[in-house]
Amino acid sequence: MTEVSIVIPAKNEAENIETLLDGIDAALAGRDYEVIVVDDASDDGMAEILRARLARAPRLRVLRHDLSGGQSAAVNSGVRVAQGAICATLDGDGQNPPEELPKLIAPLEAPGSEAIGLVAGQRVARQDTLSKRLASKFANGLRARVLNDHTRDTGCGLKAFRRAAYLELPYFNHMHRYLPALFARDGWGVAHVDVSHRPRGGGRSHYSNLQRGLVGIVDLAGVAWLIRRRKTARPTEVTK
Repeated sequence: MTEVSIVIPAKNEAENIETLLDGIDAALAGRDYEVIVVDDASDDGMAEILRARLARAPRLRVLRHDLSGGQSAAVNSGVRVAQGAICATLDGDGQNPPEELPKLIAPLEAPGSEAIGLVAGQRVARQDTLSKRLASKFANGLRARVLNDHTRDTGCGLKAFRRAAYLELPYFNHMHRYLPALFARDGWGVAHVDVSHRPRGGGRSHYSNLQRGLVGIVDLAGVAWLIRRRKTARPTEVTK
């Protein structure tokens, strides 16, 4: 039985994907795991690279979106077909070091960890442009004040969570940036782990600071609404 499913949302990462997959195999050597790459309608040759790798990588599975749905849609597609009780995610651009994966998975497997639903990576020494770091700092600060999610960096792609708990969350576009608040909304504990960060190996980012900001305002209001209307009653079966 698969213990852990690694889900990678990726679009046009032909320059980075093989190095990333090699790193995951090295980081999880000795474990029972699978890797699910969700190709979000790439057109840079990444699909051909993945197809060729499938022949020699029995742990690899590849899903492909016919139309680009974005990062949250890709994560959702991967988690839905995952076989592991624990899922871990990292970005396809290589900026999330795969050697951090065991550190994220460990809190979910520790004795007495049943109440923890999510382990969120928190980037330190970010290898991004100054403008991106400043925009992220502002967005994280605003989100933390509105949602009180006690998370410094929700934009980090390195996360691990219980698959069953994730599938109970309300699904919407861009939800990947609000997972700590959504897991807490459903009564799950959220743990945080500091992780390292790398410069992008190749290609380019698919988001601009303005694009993130405009979408984020709408999303933040929506998540705040969801939290205010969270369910408070849980059924318990009565036995004889």
